[in-house]
Amino acid sequence: MSTARRSLLAVAIAGLFTAGAANAQFTNNEIKLGVLSDMSSLYTDLAGQGSVVAAKMAVEDSGIEKRGIKVEIVSADHQNKPDVGSAIARRWYDAEGVDAIVDVPNSGVALAVAAITKEKNKVFLASGPGSSDLTGKACSPNTVHFTYDTWMLANGTGTAITKKGGTSWFFITADYAFGEALQRDTTAAVEKAGGKVLGSVKVPINNQDFSSFLLQAQASKAKVIGLANAGGDTTNSIKQAAEFGIVKGGQSLAGLLVFITDVHSLGLQTAQGLTFTTTFYWDQNDKTRAFSKRFAPQDKGIHPTMVHAGVYASVLHYLKAVEALKSDADGVAVVNEMKKMPTDDPLFGKGTIRVDGRALHPAYLVQVKKPSESKAPWDYYKVLATIPADQAFRPMSEGGCSLVK
Repeated sequence: MSTARRSLLAVAIAGLFTAGAANAQFTNNEIKLGVLSDMSSLYTDLAGQGSVVAAKMAVEDSGIEKRGIKVEIVSADHQNKPDVGSAIARRWYDAEGVDAIVDVPNSGVALAVAAITKEKNKVFLASGPGSSDLTGKACSPNTVHFTYDTWMLANGTGTAITKKGGTSWFFITADYAFGEALQRDTTAAVEKAGGKVLGSVKVPINNQDFSSFLLQAQASKAKVIGLANAGGDTTNSIKQAAEFGIVKGGQSLAGLLVFITDVHSLGLQTAQGLTFTTTFYWDQNDKTRAFSKRFAPQDKGIHPTMVHAGVYASVLHYLKAVEALKSDADGVAVVNEMKKMPTDDPLFGKGTIRVDGRALHPAYLVQVKKPSESKAPWDYYKVLATIPADQAFRPMSEGGCSLVK
């Protein structure tokens, strides 16, 4: 063999070893993501299988598989039960090689998953849960909280409504971590804006009959009935409030967490005039419309909610981070890389992730259109105000996160 051929062979062998070393950090040259969501109950339309679709779209758009790294996505139903969600998380991490858990639209489940993720040094991409405690007293170096939280909702919707004259409030609150955090954060925002809270009532999750709770709210004489719930609980509250004639009687409803799937379920005749805060609207610009056009046929025609958008954005950014590190082995290292890299995706645009794990991007105060104003299916919102990223979320100094020095 000539000297030149031996040199070429040596270079080729060295290249193979280099490529092997680069990919050796990925178990079996694969990244495994677990979409843990509500697949069968009150949050299924706003998250559910749509979150799986969004995660798969992020993998496709990242191009990572074309560069030789396979991404497997598994999914499961947490049934809105922290013990069920915890058991799935442990099985995924311990026995099935899952590197990151995505979504989790239930704050009680999410707080449990965040703790397990930290214990196992994996990654939690929280796009579904709302509790601001995930970047506050329960913050973790292994969690990134995308999309929205209760502080954002409270200070967007609660402040705006109070300043417009809704100075007395009564809350109908989902009886678990999310509802409690949303009532707490909205109470603070209302009082800061000069309003007061007259009372509240806690309601079991996935409730069908709100009549007794609505009667308590009606009897309080509060100007605003704050709905500190989500999904099917929100739509049931609003429908039954209409049957009781509460709005006609002079009180107003504040949907503190409303998704476009809720508006679709209610119909514009019932939902018109609802004002609330969101971080994503499918009809916002050409990029969001293009995404939605691809998404809807894969999820029963549903147009993407902000949770679906958050799943897409979080998975896309996670994949950029693990590629940059050439490893998914150390969850803290991956999250630190995610915090170091600016976020940039077609749905939220450019943004950042703070040391407490909060992803920052603008939020929008929107109002549901009248039926006469809607020009096409799912044409439901008009944007009243844009809340800049540096104002949309709680100041880091106020959260009580142990990661903040």
